[in-house]
Amino acid sequence: MLRFLGYLFSGLFVLFIGVAIAAGYIIWETSKTLPSTDALKNFRPKVITRVHAADGSLLAEYAEERRLFVPVSVMPKRLIHAFISAEDKNFYKHPGVDPAALARAVVQNAYFYLTGSKRRFIGASTITQQVAKNFLVGNERTIQRKIREALIAFRIESTFTKDQILELYLNKIYLGRGAYGVAAAALTYFGKSLDELTLPEMAYLAALPKKPGRLDPIRDHEAAVKRRNWVLWRMFENGYITRAEYEEAVKTPLEAHIRPFGGQMFAADYFTDEVRRQVRRLYGRDVLMGGGLSVRTTLDPKLQIMARHALARALIRFDRAHGWRGPVKHVDLATVSDWGALLAKMKVPRDIAPWTLAIVLDVTKDEALIGLRPKKSAKKGKGKAAAEKKTGRIPLSAVAWAREAKGLSKKGYIRLGPKVKAVSDVLAPGDIVWVAPMEKPGLFALMQVPKVQGAMVVMDPHTGRVKALVGGFSYGLSQFNRATQAKRQPGSAIKPFVYAAALDNGYTPASVVLDAPIEFRMRDGTVWKPKNYSNKFYGPSTLRRGIEQSRNVMTVRLANDMGIEKFTKLAERMGIYDRLPPVLSMSLGAGETTLLRLTTAYAMLANGGKRIEAAVIDRIQDRYGRTVYRHDKRECPKCKAERWDNQPEPEIIENREEVINPYTAYQITSMLEGVVQRGTAKSAFKDFPWPVAGKTGTTNNERDAWFIGYTPDLVVGVYIGYDTPQPMGRDATGGHLAAPVVADFLRMALKGKPAVPFRTPPGIQLIPIDAKTGKRAIYGDPNVILEAFKPGEEPPEEGGPVIGGGAAVLGGEPAVAGGTLEDDTGTGAGTGSYGYGAGAGAVGGGDDAAGDGGDGGLTTGTGGLY
Repeated sequence: MLRFLGYLFSGLFVLFIGVAIAAGYIIWETSKTLPSTDALKNFRPKVITRVHAADGSLLAEYAEERRLFVPVSVMPKRLIHAFISAEDKNFYKHPGVDPAALARAVVQNAYFYLTGSKRRFIGASTITQQVAKNFLVGNERTIQRKIREALIAFRIESTFTKDQILELYLNKIYLGRGAYGVAAAALTYFGKSLDELTLPEMAYLAALPKKPGRLDPIRDHEAAVKRRNWVLWRMFENGYITRAEYEEAVKTPLEAHIRPFGGQMFAADYFTDEVRRQVRRLYGRDVLMGGGLSVRTTLDPKLQIMARHALARALIRFDRAHGWRGPVKHVDLATVSDWGALLAKMKVPRDIAPWTLAIVLDVTKDEALIGLRPKKSAKKGKGKAAAEKKTGRIPLSAVAWAREAKGLSKKGYIRLGPKVKAVSDVLAPGDIVWVAPMEKPGLFALMQVPKVQGAMVVMDPHTGRVKALVGGFSYGLSQFNRATQAKRQPGSAIKPFVYAAALDNGYTPASVVLDAPIEFRMRDGTVWKPKNYSNKFYGPSTLRRGIEQSRNVMTVRLANDMGIEKFTKLAERMGIYDRLPPVLSMSLGAGETTLLRLTTAYAMLANGGKRIEAAVIDRIQDRYGRTVYRHDKRECPKCKAERWDNQPEPEIIENREEVINPYTAYQITSMLEGVVQRGTAKSAFKDFPWPVAGKTGTTNNERDAWFIGYTPDLVVGVYIGYDTPQPMGRDATGGHLAAPVVADFLRMALKGKPAVPFRTPPGIQLIPIDAKTGKRAIYGDPNVILEAFKPGEEPPEEGGPVIGGGAAVLGGEPAVAGGTLEDDTGTGAGTGSYGYGAGAGAVGGGDDAAGDGGDGGLTTGTGGLY
C-alpha cells in the first residue's frame, strides 16, 4: 500500500512538474507577443463632437461612439463604489488578477460542467483585465486570450495607478443605447450629468456592463430593477452605503428619461448640417466623429424659429393658391387589415410637427372620418406602434381651399377646378393625407406639402454671423440646402451693385438715365432688346427712381454707359460671384449665385462697406478646451487684462478691408429705403414702423423670386422657387412672394424694439431734390425728397445731362428709338392672382411692378403649420 502511495505521489509530482513546465512555456511564449501598454498611456478615446447655438443650447452631436470623457477625479465616489461592488470588489487589493475570485470561478464552473448544468459559466475578470481586453486583447474566447489578458493585467498594474485604470475603464465601457462611458450613459438614460445622479441611478449604471442589451430600463424593466437592487445589496455588503440607504434605494422606482442622440431644436437641421459640412472640411471625418470638439455656432434659436415660421407660412399660402394635387397615397380599405400599422410604417419628419399622416375611413358631405398615424411606443420596443388607434374629423371648412390644381394658363394665370361644396369633392375612403390639429379638439385641417421651395438667411451685418438659416420647407423631406447649395439667377436683386458701381464712378442718385427702347447687336448677329416688366418705357428718370421701380432698360443703359467691367469687378470683390463674364445681361442678374452669398453682399452695404464673411461657426474648442478656430480675426490685445484698474474699455482693432466706399454704401441704402417706401416692395411693408431697406428680384417667367432686406443691425434674404425651375405664375414676383416673408419675419424679430435710423457717415449731405427730375428743389414742395450726396457733390440747378439721351452705339449700330413712353405716376390695376387684391398705386416699370395690394392673401387657416 505504501509503495502504491509512493508511486502515486511520484506520478502526481511528475505530472505537476510537467504541467508547470508546460504552463511556464506557454506563458513565456505568450509574453513575447504581448502588446505594449503605451497605447493606454496615449489613450485618446473617441468622444462626441457637440454643436451648440449662440446661447449654449445643444444643436447636434456627432459620434461613432457616443462618449463624453470625464476624469476620474471629478466622478462621484459613490458611482465608483457602485462599479467596484458590481464588477470587482477587491479592485484596490489585487495585483491585476484576483486569485480568490479565480479559484471560486474554477470550482463553480467545474461543478456546473460535471453536473451537466445549463447555467452560464461565471467569469473572474477584474476591472484591470477588462481594461486589457477592451484596449489590447480583444474578445476572442480562447485559453490563450485569457492568459494574455492576465499577463497584460499584471503589466498594467505595474505601470498605472488604480485611479488611472478606473478612468480608462469607466470612460471606455459600452453601457447600451449607443452610450460609451458613464458620462454618456448618465445623459442617455437619465438626461443628467454625473454629479446629478441619485444613488439608485448610479447603481443601475453599474448593473449594465455585463448585459447592457438585456437590462434596458424600458424594454426589460423588471430585470433592470432586479439587477440594480443586486448592485445596491453588494454596495451595502461592502460597506459603501448604510442599511437605511439601501432600503430606501431599492424602493425607488427606476424611471428612465431616454435622451435622443443629437440636438432636438426645432427646425434647425439645415443650419446644423451646414456646420457639419464645414467642420468636416476643416478637420476631416475622423475628428468630426470622434475628436470631442465643442463647436459654438452663431445661431439665435428664437430668430431661427421665427424664420422657419415666416418661410413655411409663405410656402403653404402659395402652394394652396395653386390648388389640391391629391392624396399622398390611396389604398383599398377592403385589403387593409390594420390601418394603424400601415400608417406607422410611413415616415413623418419631426420638423413639420404637428402635422401627421391620416387615412380617410369615411366621407360625407360635411366631414371626413380619419384614422391618425399611431405614435411609436417605446415600451413595445423599437419600431412598434402603439396599440391604441385614434380617429378625428376633417370638417368642410378645412378643405374649402382644396380646389383641383389644373396648372397655369398660357398667360401664366392659375387654373383651378370648381369650388369645393362637399368634403367628398376632395377626399375618398382610402386616401392617405397630411393633417394638422385645429383649435377644437378632434378636428383636423387638410394639409399639403408645398411643391414650391424656398430659403431664408438672417445675418448680423457687422460680423457676418448667420443668426438663422432655413434651407427649405422640411429637412426631413429634402436635405438639399437652398440657402447654400442652390445656385439661381438673382434677377433684379443684383441691381444695387450695378448702381453702387455707378456711384463709385462719378454718378449720383440724382443722375438721369433715359428709359427708352434700346437694342444691342450681338457678335453672333442676334439682337438683344431688354425690356421692362410692364413692357412700357418711362423716359428720363433718376437713378433713385430706376432702382425703386426696378427699371431693366435703365439699368442696362447705365451699365453700358459706365462700362460693364466696373460692375462685374465690384460683384466679384463683394463675393457674389467668383468670376462674372463682362456682358450686359449680367446687370439684370443673369449670373447664378446663392442666397447666402447675396445676403452677405447686402450686409456689406448695411455695415458701411466693410468686408465680412458669412459665418455659421463662431469658435471651435478641442477636447481639452483650447480654442482651435475663431471666426472673428480682429485683435484685441487689451481684452486680456489680468485685472481692472479703472482703465478705459478695450477697443477692438479694426482691420477689415473696405470693399465699397462708405458714402456709396449709405447712398445705396437710402435708395433701397425708397424701394420699400415707394417702390416694388411697398405693399409688403405697409405701415412698417422700423427703417428698412431692400431690393426685390424676379427672373424670366417668374421662375425665381427674391428679396433681400435689412435694418441697421439685421439683414434678411429670402428666395422662393421650384427645385426644377419652372414658371410660378403671373405676379409671382419678389415683391409679391419674397418681400412679405421678410416683412413677416422682421415684425416678429423687431417687436418691442425702438426704430433706429441707418447710420449716416460724417460728411454726407442731405439735399432736397425733385424725385422725378433730380434737380435741386425746395423742401416741402410736391414730389420733393431729401437725397444723399457725397462731400463735394450736389444736384444740378437746372436739367443736367441725360444718360442715353443721344444715340447709344454698340458695334457701330445705333440704338433703336421708338416705342411708347409713359409717365410712371398712373394708377395700377393689379388683379391679385395670389389673393392680394386690387389696389391703386404706382405701376413701376421694373421687374416687380405692382399696385398696392390688399391684404386678402390666403392664410393657412386654423390648421396651419403651427
